Amino acid sequence: MQPMLAALALSTSPLLVSSNVAAQAPPASSPIVLHAARLLQVDTGNLLQPGEVLVEGDRIRAVASSVNHPQGARVIDLGNTTLLPGLIDAHIHLFLHPGAEDLQTVEESVPWRTILAEQAAAADVMAGFTAERDMGTEGAGSADTAVRNAINQGLIPGPRLRVSGNAIDILGGHEDASKYNPAQHVLSNADYANSAEQLIEVMREQHKQGSDFAKIYETGPDRMIDGNLRTPYQYTAAQLSAAVEEGRRLGAAVAVHAQGEPGTLYAAQAGVASIDHATQLSDETMRLMREKGIFAVPTFTIFEYFAQHAASPTAAARERALLDYKIAEFKKQLAAGVPFAVGSDVGPFPHGTQAREMTLMVQYGMKPLAVLQADLLNGAKLLGWQGQIGELRPGYFADIVAVPGNPLDDITACEHVSFVMKGGTIVRQ
Repeated sequence: MQPMLAALALSTSPLLVSSNVAAQAPPASSPIVLHAARLLQVDTGNLLQPGEVLVEGDRIRAVASSVNHPQGARVIDLGNTTLLPGLIDAHIHLFLHPGAEDLQTVEESVPWRTILAEQAAAADVMAGFTAERDMGTEGAGSADTAVRNAINQGLIPGPRLRVSGNAIDILGGHEDASKYNPAQHVLSNADYANSAEQLIEVMREQHKQGSDFAKIYETGPDRMIDGNLRTPYQYTAAQLSAAVEEGRRLGAAVAVHAQGEPGTLYAAQAGVASIDHATQLSDETMRLMREKGIFAVPTFTIFEYFAQHAASPTAAARERALLDYKIAEFKKQLAAGVPFAVGSDVGPFPHGTQAREMTLMVQYGMKPLAVLQADLLNGAKLLGWQGQIGELRPGYFADIVAVPGNPLDDITACEHVSFVMKGGTIVRQ
C-alpha cells in the first residue's frame, strides 16, 4: 500500500470500529431525550437555553427548553454544547483522497476506490455531516450508487447521500485525460456528451444506474492569466436547458461546475439547481440566480488546500491568486444577495475536515447564522430533503449534532462536533 493510502486507511479505520455497530443497528426502541446548554432554531437564529430534543424511532417528536420525558426514556446530557441539525455538505467526492487526482483515478481500481469511499463516508458522518451530495465519482461510474444503498440498508456507516455517478463532460473538456499519450487511450474521469441529445442520453443512462442528479462540467480548464480569470464554456445555454428539462422529467436536478463567465450565465439562464465554485458571476448572472433561486456553492476549502499544498512556489502563487480573486468576487456576491449553499469539495483534502468551509465563509464576510442557514436550510432544499432535514422540528429525521460552546459566537465550533445522531441512531458520543 502506498504511504498516503496507508495513512488514509489508518486514519479512518478507528471510525469504522467505533461507528459500525451503531450504523447497523436500528434506532433505539426506547425514547431518547437530548439535553444541552443551548439549542439553535436555525430559521430564526433563536437560541433555546437550555435545549432539549425528544427522539422516538428515527424522528424528532418534540423540541423545547424542556420536553416531556416519557417513562423509560434515556436522557443524554451533552453539557455545555449547542444542539444543531446534522450538517450538510453539498459538494463532496467520496471517491477521491489527497494526492494526485488524475493518477489515483488511473492507477487505483474501482473496487479499491469503493473501499476508500466507504471509509470516507464514515469519516464524514463522524464529523457531523449527516447528509451530502456526491459531485461525481471521477471515473468510478455508478459505484456511488452501491455506497449510498449500503448506507441506506445499514451495512456501513455514512451520511444520507445524493449521488450523480460520473460527471458529464465534452470531448477534450475539463476532466478529459488530455495530457496523456493518445495511443494509450486513457479514459476520461467523466462521461462524454457533445450535444444536447448526448446530454439527455447520458443522463438517462446514469439515471438507470441509480443517479439522483446530474453533475455537468460547464467551464474548464479554469485558470488565472495575468490577473484575469479564464473559464472557457463547454455547453451553450440551450444545451444546458435541454439537460435541465430532462432532469425535470426524471425528477433529477442538474448541478454544474462553473467558475466564471460566460458559462455561469448560461447555467443561470438554463435554470440549474446550483452553480458550484461560482468564482465569477456577472450582474446579470446574479440577478437570474436571485430570481430563480439558484444556489452558489463557493467551495473555498479546496482552493485554500491547493494553495497551501502546491507542488512549487510558482504553482502556490498561481493558486493563491485564484483564491484572492475568488474572495473579492464572493464579497460582491454577498452584497448582491446571491443565495448560497455550503459545499467544500472534500476528497482532494481529507474527509471529515470539511467544516473548515463554514469557517472560511465567515472569515470572508458571512455572518455565522447566515452560514448555518446556507448549510442547513438551503442545503436541505438543494438535496431535495426540505421539510425532512436541516432543522430541529417535530416530524423531521432525528439528524442531530452537538458542538462545543455557541457557533453563533464562534463558527469554528462546527469543526469540533462531539455528538452525532443520524436517524435516531447515535453514531458518535
